[in-house]
Amino acid sequence: MGGAVVDDGPPGVKAPDGGWGWAVLVGCFVITGFSYAFPKAVSVFFKELIREFDVGYSDTAWISSILLAMLYGTGPLCSVLVNRFGCRPVMMVGGLFASLGMILASFAKSIIHIYLCTGVITGLGLALNFQPSLIMLNRYFSEKRPLANGLAAAGSPVALCCLSPLGQVLQYQYGWRGGFLILGGMLLNCCACGALMRPLLPPKKPLELEENAPKAEDKPQAKKKLLDFSVFKDRGFVIYTTAASIMVLGLFVPPVFVVNYAKGLGYEDTKSALLLTILGFVDMFARPASGLIAGMKWVRPRCVYLFSFAMIFNGVTDLVGSQADNYVGLVVFCIFFGISYGMVGALQFEVLMAIVGTEKFSSAIGLVLLMEAIAVLVGPPGAGKSRLLDATHKYMYVFLLAGCEVTLSAIVIALGNFFCIKRKQEDVGSKMEMAVTAAEKVGLNGGVECEGDDEAQEESKGKENGRLIYNVENNTNK
Repeated sequence: MGGAVVDDGPPGVKAPDGGWGWAVLVGCFVITGFSYAFPKAVSVFFKELIREFDVGYSDTAWISSILLAMLYGTGPLCSVLVNRFGCRPVMMVGGLFASLGMILASFAKSIIHIYLCTGVITGLGLALNFQPSLIMLNRYFSEKRPLANGLAAAGSPVALCCLSPLGQVLQYQYGWRGGFLILGGMLLNCCACGALMRPLLPPKKPLELEENAPKAEDKPQAKKKLLDFSVFKDRGFVIYTTAASIMVLGLFVPPVFVVNYAKGLGYEDTKSALLLTILGFVDMFARPASGLIAGMKWVRPRCVYLFSFAMIFNGVTDLVGSQADNYVGLVVFCIFFGISYGMVGALQFEVLMAIVGTEKFSSAIGLVLLMEAIAVLVGPPGAGKSRLLDATHKYMYVFLLAGCEVTLSAIVIALGNFFCIKRKQEDVGSKMEMAVTAAEKVGLNGGVECEGDDEAQEESKGKENGRLIYNVENNTNK
């Protein structure tokens, strides 16, 4: 494996659920924050870029779009690299790519250079960090995994609350070029987070046991698949992927449009921007709380239904929030949207882990991200909603459409789980019962045969004893 320790979860290794896993959780928290918040934080520099390169706002918006496309669309590539080299080396190389892209972009002479450097190179670097960090989190936590997922997901709103103001300060003090250079230096922290991803190793056996253990014959080991497409045979995975692809069409719409929604109602810029702060603050606490609830003994087996409820909650919040016509209504909308948005963010990968398991998660998450990227490209949430806004000049219809899309995805995963996955589990359970019954019958038949043999042996012994007694009596009479 190129001299690297491949952390593919060796058999017999139990998830520590703590210990070094907390260091892995901190690394995942930072990586999740950079991955989700960075495309939004870069938008702070758009006005300076428009002035520098004499382009329109739509031209600069492609920077964030390319970043997100690389984050989602390179999922299968990340899966192949992780299965080939392991999580730690992939993340450290990704950290170098993420930093290098921003440093090169600070010397850009055109907007195309920024597309290639910030969009492609930095986007690829963040993707090479995001997916492996989730894989390692899944390997280090089992019983406490829902809580760990919720805490790691909280990195997104925390980083957004920090990076956006920091970007404004850097732009004011050093200009966009200096700001890009400093942010590139900050992204080197991804390498430090990658170094925390220590592979899990099987426990060492005592020397006496190793010496006494019989040496097994060398058998050719099955070659590990770099990208396991067999996950598509799992009905649960197909249902989850379909629902997630529909969900991304509307999930990210309110954070993008809510500020302009408030401005359209006549509120000043500062007051309108405060709505995003409220949303992020609520989201920050909703994610760990959702992970804590999902980890409860009664809730965890029904985690997919909790995820479905979170999606319905989010969709209904969009539908109701579309009717807001004052600032108080938008504040209430942001509070409830922050709660539902945090629930979805905390549960989405926990549900995927529960469906496919640890062994196939590295391939499954890459394929899911790719399918979501295709869904975004086929029906771009930003472009599609912008066209609707241009046609109607009302944000109400944009929020209504987003709410319908998210609600539809919730219905898909809830009904799919109830009618397909649950039935599959029942079929497996009935087969196991039949197998147990058959085994019991074999055992009973074996017991009857044994009893018959015992009776025959006793009878033969009795006959022999009878003959001995008869012979003894005859001899005595004689």
